[in-house]
Amino acid sequence: MPTNILVIGASGQIGTELTLKLRELHGNTAVIASDIREGSEELMSSGPFEIANAMDFDAIEGLVDRYNIEVVYLMAAMLSATGEKVPMKAWELNMDSLFHVLNLARDKKIKRVFWPSSIAVFGHSTPKEQTPQTTIMEPTTVYGISKQTGERWCSYYHKKYGVDVRSIRYPGIISYKTLPGGGTTDYAVEIFHEALQNGKYTSFLSKETSLPMMYMDDAIKSTIDIMDAPSKAIRVRSSYNLSAMSFTPAILAEEIKKHIPEFEISYEPDFRQDIADSWPSSIDDTEARKDWNWSPNFDIAELTNAMFRGIKSQLVSK
Repeated sequence: MPTNILVIGASGQIGTELTLKLRELHGNTAVIASDIREGSEELMSSGPFEIANAMDFDAIEGLVDRYNIEVVYLMAAMLSATGEKVPMKAWELNMDSLFHVLNLARDKKIKRVFWPSSIAVFGHSTPKEQTPQTTIMEPTTVYGISKQTGERWCSYYHKKYGVDVRSIRYPGIISYKTLPGGGTTDYAVEIFHEALQNGKYTSFLSKETSLPMMYMDDAIKSTIDIMDAPSKAIRVRSSYNLSAMSFTPAILAEEIKKHIPEFEISYEPDFRQDIADSWPSSIDDTEARKDWNWSPNFDIAELTNAMFRGIKSQLVSK
């Protein structure tokens, strides 16, 4: 009998591709997608989809009961840049949705939970190079504050109630399939589209801003790998550091020029620069590699190749 899975926030950047991969692995009907809005045509046509507000406990509990859900991936969140514009809404969405799922797991209605954290949990006082798994955290955004708080609640629910909750601190995620949703690392997606269509790009981060990044395929792989690992292997119940590569806008621009020699980049840092300055430049993910054998498949060259291939195929099909 297949495990029934619910993806909350399935129409978002990560949620869309995660849902499609889970359907590929578990069967289309075993993976229920839900969001407050409809998603891509591919997402909607590939399996069951339910409109549901992640902040509505009764709605989420109703889906769990109706579909006999055992595993929940809670991907709904308001990201860093968007959250700074409406702080209380961001806090309420990011925290209420987590409590709803943790409480369902506490009450034995579901067996396992995935909840994503972020490098936004770190702050100016955190060591910037090879940021350790356990270190000083003084986040400067409501997104980071909610993620840091969520990590503590995940650890608490595991220790107090035995909830099998698993989490990853995602770096910046890069994908051509779904447009980004208001994050500080969005430049690394936008730059590819602008390079192909206009031959130039204006970065909202400075040329020397180095941030941890990851291609979407590796993000999906890591999410599924940690959820497939035996429970006893998951020693960190707050959230695992995760890394694939780090680069600056200038380094990424040089990689793009290998494909488009005439590409030009300029820099006009905005409010997102202050957010990026509070985040690590590189991440030490030794614990994830040791506990559940994490290893990325994509470096910056492979990421760039994949992005250009994907965007070109999209432009041709339009």
